[in-house]
Amino acid sequence: MITTIQLDNRLKEKLDKLKVHHRESYNELISRLINNCSPSKMDKESLIETIEILSDPETMREIAESIERINKGDLGTPIEQVRKELGL
Repeated sequence: MITTIQLDNRLKEKLDKLKVHHRESYNELISRLINNCSPSKMDKESLIETIEILSDPETMREIAESIERINKGDLGTPIEQVRKELGL
């Protein structure tokens, strides 16, 4: 079932800033926020840290971009190459 909700402009602007990508729907955004902030799964400190991360649009965009790269098969620099470059 699809329903409509009313939001004041300030709340909508806040939600827009929390989107990982401009094409993320409000349904997806709210689901992500609810699923990631379930108090039964986290202690208070973890919940605060999660909220801070979810509230940072740049961090969320970077996470989404990283997930996209991984899904496309780009797993970054192999650890063996990093060790070699660092002389380890």
